[in-house]
Amino acid sequence: MSNPSPLYGDPVEFAATRHRIVINLSGGKDGLVAGTIAMDAARQAGVADRVWTAHASLGPMEWPSVTVDGVRWPSASELAAQHSEALGVPPERHIEVRRSREVDGERVPFDLLTFIAERGDWPWLGRARTCTGPWKTKMVYQAFTPQVRALRRETDGPLMFANVLGMRAEESPDRRNREVWRRTTDNSARVVDEWLPAHQVTTEEVWERTISAGLPYHWCYDSYPGAKDRRGSSRCSCSACTLANHRDLLLTAGRRPRLAELCALVERVRQVPFNPNITMSELIALSRRRDAPDPGLEVEETEDFERMERDVHAALRKPPTWDSKARTEPGELLHSAAGCDGCS
Repeated sequence: MSNPSPLYGDPVEFAATRHRIVINLSGGKDGLVAGTIAMDAARQAGVADRVWTAHASLGPMEWPSVTVDGVRWPSASELAAQHSEALGVPPERHIEVRRSREVDGERVPFDLLTFIAERGDWPWLGRARTCTGPWKTKMVYQAFTPQVRALRRETDGPLMFANVLGMRAEESPDRRNREVWRRTTDNSARVVDEWLPAHQVTTEEVWERTISAGLPYHWCYDSYPGAKDRRGSSRCSCSACTLANHRDLLLTAGRRPRLAELCALVERVRQVPFNPNITMSELIALSRRRDAPDPGLEVEETEDFERMERDVHAALRKPPTWDSKARTEPGELLHSAAGCDGCS
């Protein structure tokens, strides 16, 4: 378990002070382990009935469901709901949120890749992380606003929330430096403390906990659905993350070629590379080499993806809404992609 907090003493004491404990589940392995630790603390504190789970869906950008040999393997969103159930949270206390907007008087899905195409910029590390706050944190906060209003009529002072995330120190230098507890919101309505229960848990320990407890995990982690070898993607949720490692991105290009081609189209039209170190066009070329990791399967995209595809094409017919400092000279990305012969 994570080290005791200098503010709250230990996880059980911390849980006891919360009106709501919100466990964020992406459908990935880390959120489930963090949720297990948080739920254990809540049970010991006698406040398990205050635990809710939330999944901020990225729609077609998430790893979808697949059917192989007559067996259906769930999507990231579906698995998040299964993880909530595995934690012992009743279905009515699991919330799924997804960003939308109004078009011609009707609410329709607003997808992350459409936003990137409209903006003309990718969310890199060290720059505007437009793929996190507005698409995840803000959506979850909004979902709990009605509860805040109702509970405030019964409570003196602001409501105390715990926002439980699956971030771990081993994942990156940025996450290594994150505090286990930190206050992110403090106003008259609510106080939100971010909690990273699995911060010091290693990847090996995550898998040990998951497998030994018989907990479900996403098919994308395996080399092939049902292989149970954890030789697939190292991360789940957004299947085309600009911050993913090189091997994961090669697997994405092989497993979801239509998504990879759509990302490559966005970078070519907007003249902003998918990643500061490599373009999606180069990744596609590398994924077709004999020494590339075996994708195991090719995803059959859904109608939801096709709708996003149309939205992205429509967005690219208009000027970008943001003047990206990463924009290259006209034609530079096209030239780079055409000349790639296995560059790294």
